[in-house]
Amino acid sequence: ADLTALAGDTHKFESRYLDGLVGLYPKDEAIYKERSPIESIDTLKCPILLLQGDEDKIVPPNQSEMMHGALLEKGIMTCLKMYEGEQHGFRKAENIQDALDSELSFFRQVFGIDVDDEYELKIDNMKQK
Repeated sequence: ADLTALAGDTHKFESRYLDGLVGLYPKDEAIYKERSPIESIDTLKCPILLLQGDEDKIVPPNQSEMMHGALLEKGIMTCLKMYEGEQHGFRKAENIQDALDSELSFFRQVFGIDVDDEYELKIDNMKQK
């Protein structure tokens, strides 16, 4: 969501990763700001599903929470699911299954696909038909 925050929040191993993708921080802070998704909320229109591990040290949960809040404020269909005990890439079988079920439910609801599926994901700002 916010590359400047990510540059300071990520763990030591990934701390210089963005230097090669974006530029040297803080020298290139303007580029970080320009390329941050949170700075482009006004250009977004499509529904967005955010799946986040609550122990993710590479992309901390505050990134997803920040993006979700901005999407809610703009009225974009969105859902944030936080997975307890997960990091960057889910490991627990039940969370992997839930993430897949969440994706299917999200697409089914957003695109109006009628499928026999008992899994119902709550999507914020979902327009009722």
